[in-house]
Amino acid sequence: MTAEELYELVTEGGTTDFARLIEACESHGPYCLIGGLAVNCYVEPVYTVDADVVVIAERLPELSGRLAEQGFRIEQHPHSVNALPPGSQLRIQFTTDPRRQAFLARAVAADVLGCRPKVACLADVAQGKLWAYQDPSRRLSKRKKDELDLIRLAEAYPELKASYPAELRAQIERG
Repeated sequence: MTAEELYELVTEGGTTDFARLIEACESHGPYCLIGGLAVNCYVEPVYTVDADVVVIAERLPELSGRLAEQGFRIEQHPHSVNALPPGSQLRIQFTTDPRRQAFLARAVAADVLGCRPKVACLADVAQGKLWAYQDPSRRLSKRKKDELDLIRLAEAYPELKASYPAELRAQIERG
């Protein structure tokens, strides 16, 4: 069984819905994955049902509408627009954080769940994780996941540690 087949089974259609998401994003201008799926492109993958995406801010309403027409449930939140496919465990989150708009220009193609979407470059993935890790309004469990992703990235790309806060660098150095 391939990783894509396993993901499809476990998420009850997540791979198929992910492909639908990427197709919709491709038709609405620049986009890129951020978050856990993007981290998985640079280090040993861990399981996630979240697909975090940046799109051109002005195109998000149109893209949300297209996904709604395909049966996705659209939810507006203070810092994101979420798209939930019917019957699937895949959770899609479009960030509305303007800082991440710059990631679009540096995105690269990568293999993700049987597709070849655009993914934030390594430096941008790490920066996005740092912003999330340092956000005191995020739940502790989410910040700890961000911390783990930053540690995983630093183990594979030690040069990233220079941009990390001192307490995280010290933790990594202690091993």
